[in-house]
Amino acid sequence: MSRMLLEVKDLFAGYGATEVLHGLSMQIEEGSITTLLGANGAGKTTTLRALSKMIKVRGQILFDGQAIEGKATEDIVRLGVAHVPDGRGTFGSLSTEENLQLGSYTRKDKHEVALDQEKMYSYFPRLKERRNQQAGTLLAVSNKCWPLQGPLCCAPDCCCWTNLRLAWHRSLSERFLTSCKPSIRETK
Repeated sequence: MSRMLLEVKDLFAGYGATEVLHGLSMQIEEGSITTLLGANGAGKTTTLRALSKMIKVRGQILFDGQAIEGKATEDIVRLGVAHVPDGRGTFGSLSTEENLQLGSYTRKDKHEVALDQEKMYSYFPRLKERRNQQAGTLLAVSNKCWPLQGPLCCAPDCCCWTNLRLAWHRSLSERFLTSCKPSIRETK
């Protein structure tokens, strides 16, 4: 049996006086791909924001056996949790290369970072061709790659995407799902 990478116990979270999560508990095994499904307003995005400490929470969140509910967002990223909120996930005025570098800002192993960036470019060769292009000027298909590449370059153990919309582009979906787990495991 695999070890639990993420454990959530009796989690409450919301916005101001509005409570959205009411005692959520779940476990995610290391190496798994997990999806939260539900109607609009069911708490999917709130759950991911709570895991990243983007909102106030009550309850227990364990990442790799360590309590993280009291930590700052940047410390949670350093531990290995990457969260990409809804949207493009890019800084439009920066180049493709600069956006990738931002994805790995918490890492100190510069040589390995360069290797991982090249690996991301091998998964999405169109972005390599446009490595010096301003990210905000990329076409739709190239721009959809950003929510994938940035967090993977920080070599996380856990990637959380809000509304990962790849179904409209089958080849992109297949490349991503094929490359996601190996790229994370190989960088550790």
